[in-house]
Amino acid sequence: MDKNTWDFSGYATKNSLKCTDGRTILKDAFKHQDGQTVPLVWQHLHNEPGNVLGHAVLENREDGVYCYGKFNNTDGANYAKECVQHGDITSLSIYANQLKEQMKKVIHGDIKEVSLVLAGANPGAVIDNLSFAHGDDYVLDETEAYIYTGLEFELA
Repeated sequence: MDKNTWDFSGYATKNSLKCTDGRTILKDAFKHQDGQTVPLVWQHLHNEPGNVLGHAVLENREDGVYCYGKFNNTDGANYAKECVQHGDITSLSIYANQLKEQMKKVIHGDIKEVSLVLAGANPGAVIDNLSFAHGDDYVLDETEAYIYTGLEFELA
């Protein structure tokens, strides 16, 4: 995806991390959706058009499904964009159906939307890069990065 066209990017879901629903998504469970575009919504509220904030392009990677998000120009999307830009919202989540599971391990499914959420079910599903265009100016801070392992540990 052209870096001049997206507002943020991050992991929609990371592989091999236990989610709060008890499921673990395995590598390539959504590989068939590489390059597909899905709606970007708020908190999985996909029951009305006003909750659609934009779209996300999916990219299958070795360690999960990465996405590139683009906000539309609605009032709700502009507010959400400000929240993301200022670091108030940092978590992502997916809604998927047609799941094929083996012992709570997802081996296949269809991602229907990516959501901005207050707290994600998958500990690795986070926004890790911001890229906001403002008029003719393009802002990409390549001197900073968020690195998430999805593992919990304590610093002594």
